[in-house]
Amino acid sequence: MNKTTIKQAVILAGGKGTRLRPLTYEIPKPMIPINSRPFLEYLLTLLKENGISEVIILLGYLAEKVVDYFGDGSNWGLSIKYAIGDISWETGTRISKARELLDNRFLLLYCDNYWPLNLEKLVQFHDSIDSPATVTVYTNKDGITRNNVLVDRHGLVIIYDRSRTYEALNGVDIGFFILEKRILAAVPEYNFSFEEVVVTDLVKKNQLGGFLTDHRYYSIGKPECLEETSQFLKPKKVLFLDRDGVINRKLPKAEYVRSWEQFVFLPGVKSALKTLCRHGYELYIITNQAGIARGLMTELDLEDIHSKMKRELKKHDVEIKGIYYCPHGWDESCDCRKPKPGLFYQAARENHLDITKAVYIGDDERDMEAGNTAGCHTFLLNKRTSLSSIVSELIQNDG
Repeated sequence: MNKTTIKQAVILAGGKGTRLRPLTYEIPKPMIPINSRPFLEYLLTLLKENGISEVIILLGYLAEKVVDYFGDGSNWGLSIKYAIGDISWETGTRISKARELLDNRFLLLYCDNYWPLNLEKLVQFHDSIDSPATVTVYTNKDGITRNNVLVDRHGLVIIYDRSRTYEALNGVDIGFFILEKRILAAVPEYNFSFEEVVVTDLVKKNQLGGFLTDHRYYSIGKPECLEETSQFLKPKKVLFLDRDGVINRKLPKAEYVRSWEQFVFLPGVKSALKTLCRHGYELYIITNQAGIARGLMTELDLEDIHSKMKRELKKHDVEIKGIYYCPHGWDESCDCRKPKPGLFYQAARENHLDITKAVYIGDDERDMEAGNTAGCHTFLLNKRTSLSSIVSELIQNDG
């Protein structure tokens, strides 16, 4: 098998889901409906999209509900096998008991967390650190939970704090492990926790990589998480747009007096954006505005410009859902100035967007780099490609 290839995923799905009661009295946690589909179905679709062909589901509580629904997985283009154990088994025991089914390298995930997996990038990171295990770590910049991991500058997890009390932590593990099967060679015979025994031991030996991600994860672990997860997983069409050079051109200073007068729509933009809105796209603007740092305008001036823009677009039934701009100078080393992708992640967190399923249109190489780093399908405007032609292509592909 090619070193970078993973074709098998293993899903821990045997717990009682006690925090979700009364929902889980009759159905197991992975079968909780989200937008009328079992949550587990979203995970299986995600795995299929990433080239996974075989899934091993580790079951316990109400196992028959999962087996009856998903069967052999052929309806999802997957081969699904089940390892059904006692309800009392902890995570480590479930994995250990299924060892005969496991590939030498596999992806391990929890049945209650969803993260927009890019398996290729995750495997590349795993190979680069040359460790037997890697865990995905959300940087938690919006503080949705308490951190439990510290990843050092070399990409290794050096602290794994299940009590979440250590102050210098920089992320929270969300599962999506890449594991080499050999780490299971010396696991206990007694009922044990994978996290307490295996993960803790790997950290002590400096053998656990930490793949840091700014893209938020979503969960069904607690009732209060269900609504946001539903919003995130609801199908939607999202388009990010650069502003200057894509929506408008800027007049030279000598040609305007008031700040908003410098904003002039490019030809065909209004009709193109109207077409997108008519076809159900949500529109967001991602723009660098270094003029603020250089003293050429204030943030109030920028608000005036954007107010004018939105008023004019509204006349054409175009709604801009959000505008995200970087006001910093080129040398301020911020996370939001393109080509860095920080504004994309901010927009995603605030609006529950999966930016890996979004489109971005920009007009220079910084836009391309930022969009590609964020995981968007990115288009570059140039002399041969117009906004209208890109919009036509998007609409045609929708059909």
